[in-house]
Amino acid sequence: MGQKNIAIVGGGPSGLMAAQGLAERGHAITVYDSMPTVARKFLLAGKSGLNITHAEPYAVFAERFGDASPRLRAALDAFTPDEIRQWAADLGTETFVGSSGRVFPEVMKASPLLRAWLKSLEGRGVRTLTRHRWTGFEGNELAFDTPDGKKLVCADATLLALGGASYPRLGSDAGWLPWLQEKGVAVASFQPANSGFDVNWSETFRDRLSGAALKGVTATSAAGTVPGEFVVSRNGIEGSLVYAHAAALRDRLAHGEEADLIVDLTPGRSVARLEKDLGRLDSKTSFSNRLRKGAGLEGVKASLLRELAPAAARMAPPDLAALIKALPIPLLRPRPITEAISSAGGVQWDAIDESYMLKALPGTFVAGEMIDWEAPTGGYLLTACLATGRAAARGIDRWLGEER
Repeated sequence: MGQKNIAIVGGGPSGLMAAQGLAERGHAITVYDSMPTVARKFLLAGKSGLNITHAEPYAVFAERFGDASPRLRAALDAFTPDEIRQWAADLGTETFVGSSGRVFPEVMKASPLLRAWLKSLEGRGVRTLTRHRWTGFEGNELAFDTPDGKKLVCADATLLALGGASYPRLGSDAGWLPWLQEKGVAVASFQPANSGFDVNWSETFRDRLSGAALKGVTATSAAGTVPGEFVVSRNGIEGSLVYAHAAALRDRLAHGEEADLIVDLTPGRSVARLEKDLGRLDSKTSFSNRLRKGAGLEGVKASLLRELAPAAARMAPPDLAALIKALPIPLLRPRPITEAISSAGGVQWDAIDESYMLKALPGTFVAGEMIDWEAPTGGYLLTACLATGRAAARGIDRWLGEER
């Protein structure tokens, strides 16, 4: 077949993984990225400990992607969490499994892994051009704005790995959307994923409790019941426990329905036990002491109960116990997509063939968060980005062999 020139637009995890796979197959690869350096979102995610994948049973892991799980399955099967850990180890980054099942580099940083990865790619002849912003198609060529002016690139195949619409300051600004729509590519509207939500807090509560964490709770929505913690923000709530329910809650709000996150403030006690403990206290006991002595609630948990249920102080033990076990937090709207960890929406699956090639644009492939899928935090997002990049590389190599 001979060496082919392949353009990869976007230097995030999907693009870099595709570059690795294609370079291993002997192709000439150029990665174009609009930012001064590549993989900026990857580095940001790794500042507090890069969550690279998850160690739960693979059959469970592979179903974490909602409606997109069946379409992602082949890519995930070909690059499983165990294989991602081995890939990192081959680059000199050993990993460990945290108490929650999340997998982290032992150094708890993304930068050493990225440096080793880029060095490996360079050694395979991969060329990286930064400050090259893709501005669409001109005939069969890709147009870029560069420090030296406009540049047109003609490639034997192209991979677009430009991310979704979250963190636009790091390069994922969805600016590519109209250029694909003009070519007849079906794209679903972007929505925030793994985002916080606005809540109508009182000024007093907002000023006193902003930044406070609620730990050791469970939360319930249409997504199920999940243990964890979340944080009170000035605007509402955010944090890993909220993100686990974000898609279900966002979709309810999008349909004009009310959306409550139901919080159990004492998951270690049953309603019957709470009712009994609260009922033992003298009726003259202050409400603060009733919560502390009868339910073990104080601090931010007690304040949250007071904020959301002002009448709780007058409740009889059965009603108060039930409220403590199922406290509804009424949500107004998701936080803006620019604040979200990731985004839902993007290129629709029907617009892509099994090789990740755009049906409307033969020879142009897509990978990563450009595609319409979402997942909770916990290593799922990065794993799917890496896996789809690898799958797209296989698709490109196969297409070049068949068509050229």
